[in-house]
Amino acid sequence: MKRSIFLLSITFVFLLSSCLKDLDREPFYEQTSITIYKDPSNYIHVLAKLYAGLAVTGQNGPAGNADISTAIVDEGFSQYLRMLWKLQELPTDEAKCRWNDTGIPDLGKWTWSDGNQWVRGGYLRFLYQITSCNEFIKQSSDELLDDRGFSDEDKNRIRTYRAEARFLKSLSLFHAMDIFGNIPDITDENKFPGTEFPTQANRQFLFDYIESELLDVESTLAAASSQEYGRASKEAAQTLLAKLYLNANVYVGTNRYADAITYSEKVINSGAFSLSTRYTDVFRADNQNSPEIIFPVTSDGTRTLSYGATTFLINASGFPTDTFTSGVNVGLIKTYGSAYPAFSLRDTTGSTASWQGLLACKELINQFPDSTADSRFQFVVGGRTPDISVLPGSSLTLNEGYVVKKFRNLTSSNVFGSNSSFADTDFPMFRLADVYLIYAEAHLRGGGGSLGQAVNYFNALRERAYGNSNQNVATLTLDDILSERSRELYWEAHRRTDLIRFGKFTGGSYTWTWKGNNVSGSSTSEHLNLYPLPATELTANPNLKQNPGY
Repeated sequence: MKRSIFLLSITFVFLLSSCLKDLDREPFYEQTSITIYKDPSNYIHVLAKLYAGLAVTGQNGPAGNADISTAIVDEGFSQYLRMLWKLQELPTDEAKCRWNDTGIPDLGKWTWSDGNQWVRGGYLRFLYQITSCNEFIKQSSDELLDDRGFSDEDKNRIRTYRAEARFLKSLSLFHAMDIFGNIPDITDENKFPGTEFPTQANRQFLFDYIESELLDVESTLAAASSQEYGRASKEAAQTLLAKLYLNANVYVGTNRYADAITYSEKVINSGAFSLSTRYTDVFRADNQNSPEIIFPVTSDGTRTLSYGATTFLINASGFPTDTFTSGVNVGLIKTYGSAYPAFSLRDTTGSTASWQGLLACKELINQFPDSTADSRFQFVVGGRTPDISVLPGSSLTLNEGYVVKKFRNLTSSNVFGSNSSFADTDFPMFRLADVYLIYAEAHLRGGGGSLGQAVNYFNALRERAYGNSNQNVATLTLDDILSERSRELYWEAHRRTDLIRFGKFTGGSYTWTWKGNNVSGSSTSEHLNLYPLPATELTANPNLKQNPGY
């Protein structure tokens, strides 16, 4: 799939070209669309664009021909994962960003509004991805495949591509529903964008639609054991269903924990996945070799270039080496031994590796009671203080907040990635450790299964983290699950959703650094569990109503 992405520019030059001569011929876009889809060998390249929509920002990498107007948000900022990550992590107890770019401090301090460019950019990125999938789904319908006279072999292959596109569409609908709640109803691929104002779809409608789509494609998608890495598998759909069911009480007020157990068991019992031996290997430049990753957003330092995804997570976490009074952190030395290169505080060579932005909240650091023994403690602490007293930061506060080095552009054997500025490291959108914790939490919430199995899955993560069974537990509570999810899954774009599910994101039962625009944290209104719909979209579409409280 990575090798297919370079063909995207060719495909979309055809789609976006305009007619300069020959005014008697049919409209160029329609003719070109027909030309592309009448050849069955082209479908894989258009499908590649849908996958690339999670990784890149336009037709030229890393920037220069954006999918979304740069008048709305800088193209480098607009990458799908970068948007998702900031909306999911910056308001939480896991991360802050010291940059002063418009809208970023508002996310960290809980002062966002319907005019925030990150809110609007994320909204538009999700909807762009959904409508892109719609077009492919429409063009690959059985009726059109029959009309084009394709062979049975070609039609069967394209049907599997269509199932993958339906999964990708469901994934973006899931993100949009989780973050914005009630969004425009753009689920019907047969409605051409721009011909009418979409009505507003509520969470119940979206939940039911996502569920039905995933259940329908589950049997069509290839099993992970036979699927090409980086593409959607049967188990990827099952994982998304498990996550949908785990959060059903938040989304639609319905208990679906038994279904979360069922679908997490399907993934686990498939035998297609196992925990990586070393936690750190899941986040390295060769993590495509990890047996744990169920569905990645792939990156390649020479083929899929963007200023988002793991390039953002790695470089924005980079600070100059001279800001530290001690070398790399104990956890990294323990994992790799004295051979770990001291200069690897900067994951790539060259100045772009030090964007000096992302920092860990002290509450995340406090989740690790034994930081010297837990291999998941991937932080640089030397010469730094845990408190973040000022947002946005400045040169005077460069040493505030601990630096996260979880994602790295180094392979598991400490070899640099292929590019000095762009990461080879894939982002694990879904991985087995998350599924283990879904099972354990769903059991504790009354979904069935067994406590013994839940404890076993929980302890498997702790045994990997500590290298022994000394920190194993005999029983579990929901608080144990939430804390373990933070230790295991921090900075993987889950935290906001997790805190909401546990009733701790808004309100005052749990506060943290800069929550409620207070350096020490303060209570917040429940309406902030959803982001607002962008004001510009409300103006453009009279069918949309703003989320309550905004």
